[in-house]
Formats: sequence, structure tokens, C-alpha cells
Amino acid sequence: MKTFVPFRNFFTQVLFLAFFMAPFSYLKAQLGGSAEGLSFKNPSLQFGNDLKKGAVYLFKSVTKGINASVTITDLVGGASVKKIDDNSGGLGYTDAFQPEVQIGGVGESYALFTISFIDSATGFSKQLQSVQATALDIDGNATLKEFADINMNGGTASYMGTTLEILLKNIPIVNTLLNEYRADNIMGTEHSGIDTSGKGVMFTASNSNISSFSVKYGAKSTTPSSASRQYSMYMKGFQYPSQIILPLDLLSFNAYVNKGKVDLNWVTAAEKNVSHFVIEKSSDGKHFSDAATVFAFGNTSADDKKNYSYSDNVAAKNNSLIYYRLRCTDIDGKYTYSQIRVVRLGELSGETKVLAYPNPFVNDLRITLPQNMQGKEFKIELFNVGGQVVKSKSIAAASQTETITTNDLGRGFYVIRITSATEKLQYKVVKN
Repeated sequence: MKTFVPFRNFFTQVLFLAFFMAPFSYLKAQLGGSAEGLSFKNPSLQFGNDLKKGAVYLFKSVTKGINASVTITDLVGGASVKKIDDNSGGLGYTDAFQPEVQIGGVGESYALFTISFIDSATGFSKQLQSVQATALDIDGNATLKEFADINMNGGTASYMGTTLEILLKNIPIVNTLLNEYRADNIMGTEHSGIDTSGKGVMFTASNSNISSFSVKYGAKSTTPSSASRQYSMYMKGFQYPSQIILPLDLLSFNAYVNKGKVDLNWVTAAEKNVSHFVIEKSSDGKHFSDAATVFAFGNTSADDKKNYSYSDNVAAKNNSLIYYRLRCTDIDGKYTYSQIRVVRLGELSGETKVLAYPNPFVNDLRITLPQNMQGKEFKIELFNVGGQVVKSKSIAAASQTETITTNDLGRGFYVIRITSATEKLQYKVVKN
């Protein structure tokens, strides 16, 4: 079990020593935290039954002008939430989101939380320019091993490359265009307390333009267990020894329909020991097969952009939708996945019109563009019935099909507006 270390006394001692022995900047570097971040304190129940599936909690002023709601979205495998944010006994960090989750028994069990950001003045969804979430203290024992899974709509994840205690994976999410990052404890060593100095049992997920994201906290148990485990998500970024960032810097990945074929283009930077890219395709977004292999340059600097392309012949295909993703493989066999791109095939005798579908929609809203609009700069906006912009996405070079994720929006009528230098289109859509 995790040991409770009095936070206030520990921090006071560190400050006292640092005052006499080192500059404050050195102290900050030793603690491993950045000067900026989000603060999750004093939650209040807004909807539902306390600690049950569907309960919604409000954390006020996580940063200036921004509140956050945390929803217990699901409880899987018999897991239950014992405390929504536990700072008792000084364990961990008062600014961190620290739920206590009871394990459900043999096998995998977890609690799924959805974190959404809200403008404190208007009450509407708010997109943050940059978000970093660090899962701390992913430990375990001989029979129970914790995991943390952060879905931040893609982005990157960083961790200590020399760690033997956790295995970090970049996982494409079935039936969406999103990736998530999951770290499983594999060593089975219990760590006392929750401390950012334990770099070997933590990782950081980062992304930009985030209005909501989700996190799964749970464990795999090989024996019957009802143990309660303390988890901690510190909304700050960290630097790691021998740092590895997943995936490689994939600056863009686009798919265009072009006269009976699909042109796939992607741009990378900062390649490190990259061997090749495998293009995978699917007709259902679940089951992928290898379509082609493109060899990588291997090692490049952050300023050295490399362009890749491949054309897939789809003239004889009857599928209305085709899904593509890249499997980026290193020379040692390790790999990560890109975001999934989807194209919609229209009648081969004519161009596909602009489509917003499915309509009604539930989670992902897709916008398919005709060939003459692909590769151009666009802005996609989603308006509610009051005329407020609730979603906005700027695209430098549009793929054939673009996606807006709407998990954090309520049911109702919306208007989607697509704007370019020469076009302005509007469509009415409904969310169920």
C-alpha cells in the first residue's frame, strides 16, 4: 500500500533546506514541476449520486477564469470510486486530481473519468491552448499492477526511457480518430507515498486546443482483490531523465481522394532511429491490415522536415468509408500509431459533395470535402442554438474528411460552418 507522507511538513523542510543551501530556481528543478499548471481543489457534487457512475463534480478556478467538471463516466469490472479527490493525511499533492478507486476483483477493473473545461463567466465549454497531465506513482505488487490511461485526443506522451517499471503504449481508439496513452506497471514494486521524484513510475500526456479529455485509473489483479488504490494526476509537465517522447514528431497526416485513388501524405521532424512506416487500412475502423511499407529517413533534427507520400488504388473498392493509419516502427521493433484518417468514397463518376455526417450524431461529427476543396486552409465552427461557438477547428491543409469530437456537448440542434478564403457553407445538425 502507499505510505501517507505528511505533505505540509515535508514541503516545509524542503523549503527550509533550499533557502540555506540553494537558489529557489534549483529547488523548482529538483521538485521536477513547471511553474504553470492547473489546480484541482475542493470539488462539489453538481449532478447525480455521490461517487456513483454519472456523478458530476465541479472544481472551481483550476486556472484564471476556468472551472473544470469531472464526471465519473463509467465503472468497469466491478471497480468503485471511494473518494473523488483525496488529499487526506497529506498524501500526494493538493493541486492534483487524486481519486481513490477500489479494485473490482480478478482481472482488469477501472474507473473512467471525463474532465471538461468551462468558462467560469459564461458556463460554456472552453478550449485551453495547452494541457499537460501527468499520471504519478503507477505502481503495484506481485498480484496487482496499476495502470493509467489518458485520452487527450492525440498529442504526445513523455516518460523516462530507462525505466523498467512501466510500459507506455500509444493506442488507437476503435471507431474514432483519436489516440490514447496507457502506462501499465510491469515490475510489481510498491512505492511509498506519491512523489514526482519517482520518474520511473509516471508519464506525461500533452496536447493543444483541449476542451475535454478522459483518464482511466485501475489495475489488473491475478487474485481476488478489493483493495483501494490512490491515484494522482498532476496537471503539470515534467522533464524526464533519458526522456522519450511518443510518437515521433508527426507534423501532419492527411488523406485525399483523387480520381480512383487515395493520396496519403505525411510530414515528420525529429526522427530518432525510425526504421519505416506501415500504412494500415480498414473498412470498419476496427480491423486493420497492412497496405504498404514506406522506409524512413531514420534520424532527423527538429528543424529538418521530411515529406512522405503513398497512393492507394481504390478504384475497384465499393466500401463507402476507408480508414487509414500509420504504424511508425523503430529499428528495435517498437512502434506507435498515428491518428486515424478516414475517407469517404462517392460515386466514381462524380465528385463527392460536402457532407456533415452522421446526422443525427452522438460523438464524432465528420465533414467530407470534395476534391476541389481538399488541401486548402479551412476553419470549421460549431454553433449552438444561442449562436455561441462551442467548437472551433482551424486546418492548414484539409484532408478529405475532417472530424470534430463532441463528447462534451449536450443534446440538441447545432449549426456547422465551414469557412475558407472562397467558401462559406453552413449545415444544420442534431446531436442525440
